[in-house]
Amino acid sequence: MILPSSAYSRAVLHLDLDAFFVSVELLRNSALHGKPVVIGGRSRRGVVASCSYEARKYGVHAGMPMRMAHQLCPDILVLKGDMESYSKYSTLITDIIADSAPMFEKASIDEFYLDLTGMDRHIGCYKWSIELRQRIMRESGLPISFGLSVNKLISKIGAGEAKPNGMMQVSPGEETAFIHPLSVSKIPSIGKATYKKLSFMGVRTVRVLSEIPARLLEREFGKHGISMWQKANAIDDRPIVPYSDKKSISTERTFQVDTIDVKKLKSLLMGMVEKLAFELRDMKKLTACITVKIRYSDFNTYTQQKRISYTANDKNLMQLATTLFDKLYQRRQLVRLIGVRFSHLVTGNYQISLFDDTAEEMQLLQTMDAIKRRFGTKAVVRACSV
Repeated sequence: MILPSSAYSRAVLHLDLDAFFVSVELLRNSALHGKPVVIGGRSRRGVVASCSYEARKYGVHAGMPMRMAHQLCPDILVLKGDMESYSKYSTLITDIIADSAPMFEKASIDEFYLDLTGMDRHIGCYKWSIELRQRIMRESGLPISFGLSVNKLISKIGAGEAKPNGMMQVSPGEETAFIHPLSVSKIPSIGKATYKKLSFMGVRTVRVLSEIPARLLEREFGKHGISMWQKANAIDDRPIVPYSDKKSISTERTFQVDTIDVKKLKSLLMGMVEKLAFELRDMKKLTACITVKIRYSDFNTYTQQKRISYTANDKNLMQLATTLFDKLYQRRQLVRLIGVRFSHLVTGNYQISLFDDTAEEMQLLQTMDAIKRRFGTKAVVRACSV
């Protein structure tokens, strides 16, 4: 028997920075206040990474092709974005939370979950959350919203409903009463395609979704259907995953027989880069430095590295890795080992951080990642890594 989330005596706080990238830009340039500002690729084929609430009034939203944003709001101001500055502010807020919270999870560059279970015995969770929010706004200058409830799901939806710059508490036992009147689009993981299919089925509110038999949803949507049913019934027992600041990831391959086959070496290198880039996106991380490593048959080892703009796009990283390999492989000797490393990692959801990529590239990455998560990392790969 699955118990509703209210059966568990948990207290979960979700903190969500409002229009984070834009808010940082407003701190840096006060002249942007009150204007429709968009962060993203400046070309017509670019993608909106973040937008101000003034731009949202025109229907502009994150993930939208830039050409469509221009059609909806011809007067929008497009900024390229500065991931280094965003990372700096994210780190500042992370440090404030780490100094205050008993345990927290950094879900992305601008979202945090805090486990406040048991705190009501000493100080009210809601009062404590208000004080933390005030400290974050005072020390960072950025607006932030929060949701407080018994689990991650309800707290995240609550924070979304509290925006902009607001607070919401959903008392234990009130979870379904809170979410049932809402549109199914408010449930995390229900994207445009799923929403369209649900709407075609006549399912537009969370209440109606919750009343559909789980088996029927599983038949129509697979495992995602079960997940949707659980969320529609406010069931979410995911734990808070303690934050750890991983600074690099790497992989390497040692050959049983040393090789001079450059085509083989480059193909293996491309496969490594593609695998690591997927790991980055899966961890919601971005890299700012790539390093390629070669060890020759005489055990002499050499590396080449390059600082880059924050990214997790395997296509861009493959091109960089190839360039570094060509600079590195000068001796034309047998190679014993080849490797690649991504470092200077920061937390950041790549799907909302595409400053230079096109809408087509974004869609391709999302589709490939979905296939890999469902069928394994080898289910689909780029041709150059085969």
